[in-house]
This record gives sequence, C-alpha cells and structure tokens, in this order.
Amino acid sequence: MKTNTINKKEIEKFSKIAEEWWDPDGKFKPLHKFNPIRISYIKENIINTFNLQKNDGSLKGIKILDIGCGGGLLSEPMARMGADVFGIDASDKNINIAKLHAEKNKLKIKYFCSSPENFKTDNKFDVILNMEIIEHVKDVDFFLKSCSKFLKKNGIMFVATLNKTLKSYLFAIIGAEYVLRWLPIGTHEWEKFIKPEELINITKQCNLTLDDLKGVKFNLVFNEWKLSNDKSVNYIAKFIKN
Repeated sequence: MKTNTINKKEIEKFSKIAEEWWDPDGKFKPLHKFNPIRISYIKENIINTFNLQKNDGSLKGIKILDIGCGGGLLSEPMARMGADVFGIDASDKNINIAKLHAEKNKLKIKYFCSSPENFKTDNKFDVILNMEIIEHVKDVDFFLKSCSKFLKKNGIMFVATLNKTLKSYLFAIIGAEYVLRWLPIGTHEWEKFIKPEELINITKQCNLTLDDLKGVKFNLVFNEWKLSNDKSVNYIAKFIKN
C-alpha cells in the first residue's frame, strides 16, 4: 500500500531557499510575477461556481485547502478576500515562514507541515489549490487521490503545472533556468512534467471532471503572465468533484 508522495530531494531544494519566499526579487520572483493571474483566475471561478456576490469580490464562507502552500503566496490573498484558509506543505521551513508572515499581517490561516496523504482533518473543503506542486511530488496519481478526498461534492480543485513538450523543455528549463536565470538551476525536471490529457485521465479516477483548461503565457512586452489558448508550456485546470 502506498503511503508517501514526498520527494525528499524536492523538499530539501525548496527548504534551502525558504527564507526568500516573500522577496519579490529573490528566488521566487517568477511566482510573484505569476501570482496576479493565478489569483484572478481562482477568484473568478470560485465566484462563478458558487454564485457568490460579484460586486464585493469576497470569498467569505468558502473553505480553501492550499496544498504545497510554500511560504503562503496564495494562501494570504485568499484569506484577505475572506476565505477560511488551511495551508499544508511537506517542508517545515516553508510552514514556519508562512506562519510568521501570516502572523505579522494579522491573518488567521491554519498552517500544517504535512503531505496530503498524512494530513489529519475532519474538514471538507469547497476549494483545493494544487498550484505548481504536482511536478515536484513522487507519485502524482496517489498525490491527487489523497488530495481529492478532502474536497466536498461539487467542490473545485485547481491544478497548475507544466506540459511535457519540447517547448516546455526549451522555455521552462533552458530558458528560465539557464538563459534568463529566473529560477535556480535544477528547479524543474522535465521528466516530471505532465500532459493535460494525462492529468485529466488521473483525475477521472478521483471522481473529478474537467471544467476548464487554460494556457498561461508570459508576455515579454508587458512583463506579465496572461491566460492563453497556448497550453504548450504552462497551463491551469479547473476540476469539479462529482
């Protein structure tokens, strides 16, 4: 029986640079750039799916589990919008950074050092965030199965990751790590990237149905990320629990 999705090498890699989570010009600069488009996509889809009031943009009453939350770059904006946020990460250092930053900003986020298969809670969530995490775990099938058990019926799971294409190798690894130096060398392993159709097949086993799929592309002219029909490098998917 499988009991673990933690990739120790990946945890060590991110633990080493944990202090830089909240530095917009540090090692996590690409995620800071990525955050606005992630936040707007998540917020818009939550409001539409749960028929919330659009005028105030509040996520009050929505319970969110942010898996692989890192230093809390997504957990905090969700909490500021009124959601009840839980964040889990397998790196103790990441969780400590996240807790300190939330405390400093007077945000009541519940953080736990855990992987989804080992997370103990009686809570069921309206929304699960799996953002830029599945390309760093040991067993994607078991990981997503473990995540989906925390999702309420008709709840949403968001998954953002990298497609397994020649273009993603050139852009996300050669370009981002070696040429532009946006990311530390070794951040990604192309073998761990996953094609959208593979992801859809895995999630079907977890009673999740694809509801939306968008590409996410970096616009060099405007120096920002935009949603796109081009899913050849980065993409974001929205699944609904049956």
